Amino acid sequence: MSGKREPFSLVWKKHKYKYIMIAPFALIFILFTLLPVLVAIFLSFTNFNMVKAPEFTGLDNYVKLVVRDPIFLTAIKNTLFFAIITGPLSYLMCFLFAWMVNDLPRIPRAIMTLVFYAPSISGNAYLVWKLLLSSDSYGWVNAWLMKLGVIQEAVTWLVKKEYIMPILIIVQLWLSLGVSFLTFIAGFQNLDKSQLEAGSVEGIKNRWQELWYIILPSMKPQLMFGAVMQITSSLSVSQLSIDLVGFPSVSYSGHTILTHLHDFGNLRYELGYACTIAVILFFIMLFCNIIVQKLLRKLG
Repeated sequence: MSGKREPFSLVWKKHKYKYIMIAPFALIFILFTLLPVLVAIFLSFTNFNMVKAPEFTGLDNYVKLVVRDPIFLTAIKNTLFFAIITGPLSYLMCFLFAWMVNDLPRIPRAIMTLVFYAPSISGNAYLVWKLLLSSDSYGWVNAWLMKLGVIQEAVTWLVKKEYIMPILIIVQLWLSLGVSFLTFIAGFQNLDKSQLEAGSVEGIKNRWQELWYIILPSMKPQLMFGAVMQITSSLSVSQLSIDLVGFPSVSYSGHTILTHLHDFGNLRYELGYACTIAVILFFIMLFCNIIVQKLLRKLG
């Protein structure tokens, strides 16, 4: 056959039912994902406060964000530090716990899956940490440490800036066993057992070789999805910081890109500037996803 493309009329005649089936999803994707992104990019070049019509300002918002907004630079630093620690760690935790839980019998596996997954589906379950880390002697952590003689007076865990970021990281890791964990469990359950048996015949000597040469290559779709979810959750932390350490946090120690977006979008209604922040965050996420996808393709 020649390299010429078939006319669209012929392609439509062959595959029209497929196009009709995907049309609802395509419409929803365009309306609720693609269109909002394009509108946000457009508004990022404007001065828009929901009262007056958007006024085109060119790159002014971007210049202001990078050159004249030191709090945004603090938010960038906090977000990247938070993401670099929680993203890979939570990803590894999800995978390792899923690997261990998968080897359990059916009923213990179901129980342990629920135990690990529960914090991520329990709404504001992380607020229990406010009780644990309460700044008076009634806070559980303070009470235990005072009883053991480790400290003599209550520590203001959620107010001192040196404690804020470590606490947010710990709580985020506790919450991180969510969708990615279930995805990895599903990936392990769907492994072709004949591949594992063939591997043992071909010279696979231990579980680590089995993991590297058989399991990881077979689970690339789940690994890719889990990576996207962990990158998104680690870069988009906001409500966790606001609820635990307040807004704004002491010395902006828990201030992230998304809390900065919340400030200008939901409180000040400077939507043009807020869209600029959103666009920057979008491209950071996109860049991270591209890098991770390239790394995952090299597995196995």
